Amino acid sequence: MFHVKQNIELKDKNVKVVLETKDYMVSGETFSIVKREGQSYLETQPVPESLESYYESDAYVSHTDATDSLFEKAYQLVKKITLKQKVRSIGKLRSSENKLLDFGAGTGDFLQVAVNKGWKVYGVEPNEQARNLASKKGLHLLSSLKELKGEQFDVITLWHVLEHVPNLQETLNRLQALLKPEGVLVIAVPNYKSWDAKKYEEFWAAYDVPRHLWHFDREAMKNIFPETLPQTKTKPMWFDAFYVCILSEKYRTGKTNWIKGGLNALRSNLSACFTKEPSSVVYFYQKTPNKSL
Repeated sequence: MFHVKQNIELKDKNVKVVLETKDYMVSGETFSIVKREGQSYLETQPVPESLESYYESDAYVSHTDATDSLFEKAYQLVKKITLKQKVRSIGKLRSSENKLLDFGAGTGDFLQVAVNKGWKVYGVEPNEQARNLASKKGLHLLSSLKELKGEQFDVITLWHVLEHVPNLQETLNRLQALLKPEGVLVIAVPNYKSWDAKKYEEFWAAYDVPRHLWHFDREAMKNIFPETLPQTKTKPMWFDAFYVCILSEKYRTGKTNWIKGGLNALRSNLSACFTKEPSSVVYFYQKTPNKSL
């Protein structure tokens, strides 16, 4: 089922291994988090030949609407709260058309809330199972950005998606082209310089190898786009620390410990009040008008 392609690049003197970690969710295989010379973000190596198989698990809750276990029930409850927060965060970015694209739309819950707030929504989701669940909610999701020919959007959102895309630079270029002049791109990603990342190290759930191919910090996200798409602001995602810490605690000990995970999440969020390094960060970028990409 799983087959990791041998990776000869780790022998490259320009590639430094930062840490070794495992796919604790699905396969149990070991992967490296590496830093490439001249690159501001980290990457996962080796990259499996078939990434799709690493998503085929009931444990991967973002592609399901499951509420069977206590953890899944808690996840879905918190998701309802954060969905409203996400839609509020883009509320002031409206235009006459209110065109919104959610890339990596999952089962479509964010778009459902956005529709109710008056947005004209489009969604892209590569996972067929998630698209099928979205269709039952009345949402037609596309499988690729390439299907959006001739379209441009006021707002494009990626809620914990950028770390998953195989062709990072190609995706970034495509997202810029899909934005209207003065359009806003909203990207949420984990922050590997957060307190909880340092606490849990190789057990940090937000490394999520090999599904997370890229790993970002605030500096990397500040410089990821050219001056035609400058970063305008950032926001912490406070709830993410709880999900990540509870799951990280399970990876480290083999048992779910809600209390210890929750306390560590509080410590991470408290630390972030001073360091500005929360577990996850939302970044806002606004396309500069009258400049070619």
